[in-house]
Amino acid sequence: MGLEEYKGVYVFAQQVDNKLGGIAFELLGKAKELAKDLNTDVTAMLLGSGIKGLADQLAEYGADKVIVVDDPELKDYRTEPYAHAMASIINEYKPEIVLVGATAIGRDLGPRVSARVATGLTADCTVLEIGDFPLNPIPGQEQKHNQLLMTRPAFGGNTIATIACPDNRPQMATVRPGVMQKIEPIAGAKAEIIEYNPGFEPNDKYVEILEIVKEVSNTVDIMDAKILVSGGRGVGSKENFKILQDLADVIGGTVSCSRAVVDSGWMPKELQVGQTGKTVRPNVYFAIGISGAIQHAAGMEESDIIIAINKDETAPIFEIADYGVVGDLNKIVPKLTEELKKVVK
Repeated sequence: MGLEEYKGVYVFAQQVDNKLGGIAFELLGKAKELAKDLNTDVTAMLLGSGIKGLADQLAEYGADKVIVVDDPELKDYRTEPYAHAMASIINEYKPEIVLVGATAIGRDLGPRVSARVATGLTADCTVLEIGDFPLNPIPGQEQKHNQLLMTRPAFGGNTIATIACPDNRPQMATVRPGVMQKIEPIAGAKAEIIEYNPGFEPNDKYVEILEIVKEVSNTVDIMDAKILVSGGRGVGSKENFKILQDLADVIGGTVSCSRAVVDSGWMPKELQVGQTGKTVRPNVYFAIGISGAIQHAAGMEESDIIIAINKDETAPIFEIADYGVVGDLNKIVPKLTEELKKVVK
């Protein structure tokens, strides 16, 4: 079968406990952009049990079609039945592009599906666009058009790589939550619903789930925060994060941190921003005592306004900050908090 027979941009619409994850809507937003460039449509793959009612929600966020695989075998996520269902959809409907969220589920599912359908997978993409590959013409080598160009950090974030899959289909990528933007919902939008049954034959790869224990956490999801007050190694100690919390309390923000802080045991992993943490897009991001290494910048550089406070005037954070203050954070942050208390009610 020729590559030209593969059409459409497909998105794995992850749901847990019959609730769609935000990553599904983010991927649909990017899928709409890619589909427009390719003059094609967007299809959501909805897998689970008792989940047909979620299709309209996917339509509101950009899905033209929704392929529903509704089966008791898919009630809870298990690698084998989910991989079988998704690979079967790909083999049956021949999508040109498949996008999967780089969540715990997506990181497990994506590689297994790509292997089954004999194609490549680019992980943790930060940019997706349609273009030519190779990017620059090479004498004696064909430059192919309308390829999915998948950009991701490489070598620990020290360089950026753009990858393509010109000779196989589908072109598959996983995308970190928070990187892409969802569209404004289209009220009343409807999608074409396609019910598909790949047939399930349990085998020795079907694990049995004995019990599901849900962890109760009081930690705020920093991906939802509009204002983040983020601290790095320069804050100095776990105890010193109190001055950041004081600032956050005054302006209605949430405290977050860099990887160095988590590695030091000062703050929990759930509050980490960066390449190995979470990608955030708040309205305001305070980077306090953070040098701004590329690994951290990858997780917050799309913030609307970035305010940096650092005693090192050559810190890389100042290159991406909208406003910068050079000085001792132990003096600047408490003073800023006091002044804000006068104007914030």
